[in-house]
Amino acid sequence: MIKEIDKRIARALNGVRAAFRGIGARTNSAGPVQMIQAEALADEKLIDAEYMQHYGLTSHPPSGFMYVAVPVGGNTAHSMIIATEHASYRIKNLKPGEVAIYTDEGAHIILKRGKLIEVVCDTYQVTCKNYTINASAKAVFTTPLLHTSEAMTANALITGSGGLAISGGNGASVDGSMTVSGDVKAGGKSAIHHTHPGDSGGTTGQPN
Repeated sequence: MIKEIDKRIARALNGVRAAFRGIGARTNSAGPVQMIQAEALADEKLIDAEYMQHYGLTSHPPSGFMYVAVPVGGNTAHSMIIATEHASYRIKNLKPGEVAIYTDEGAHIILKRGKLIEVVCDTYQVTCKNYTINASAKAVFTTPLLHTSEAMTANALITGSGGLAISGGNGASVDGSMTVSGDVKAGGKSAIHHTHPGDSGGTTGQPN
């Protein structure tokens, strides 16, 4: 009697599919939940298996990704994808505790040891209403050009070593004193080397 019951239990369990892995072919990212088509074991195919991801994080894995699926109720046709991986693009050799976000094109964000965040990409675009950077030591821009489309305000000293060119608008306005170590020209005339007509004819000498 007990042996017969054990056989029936074994047959029932054999009909229940355990979690399995396979290779993904395509992902449909248009709907509320991504749907995956994939190859399963024994030439089985998954058609429109739901890809469950954590709230606030989503990804569209490229073809050829590995996955782990859980058959709901033990039925392969009702499987849910709970994890994906792609060995060709995964960032390798992370140190313990490090975290990375990456794409198959090589763009990535890595939270590294030492509180360092590394961002690698071709174009870095931020769209927001207010953007604040609080850098208590300094901010360094290593770039051939830094451009702003509107006004720029500095609340302290501006220092430069490559010259200064201003054009358009209302010109340059200085509220306060200005010290110049070299010559200043206004309307093409030198402030150091200019002359004036003399009171008794001729011209005056250059300013001392």
